Amino acid sequence: MVEKGNISVKEAGRKGGLATSKSHGHEFYEAIGHKGGSKGGQRVRELIERGKEAESSGRRRY
Repeated sequence: MVEKGNISVKEAGRKGGLATSKSHGHEFYEAIGHKGGSKGGQRVRELIERGKEAESSGRRRY
């Protein structure tokens, strides 16, 4: 048995993912996937457009 505090980050993430999967189920992951895909895609498009505008106008923001 693994003692408290002697678990890798990878193993902790795996255990947390399994616990979430058991408590929430497939539908939960499906729903958050749709939300992230729709919102994330829009944000990426906006950032790309802003970058293109800044490039064409000669402005650079760091």
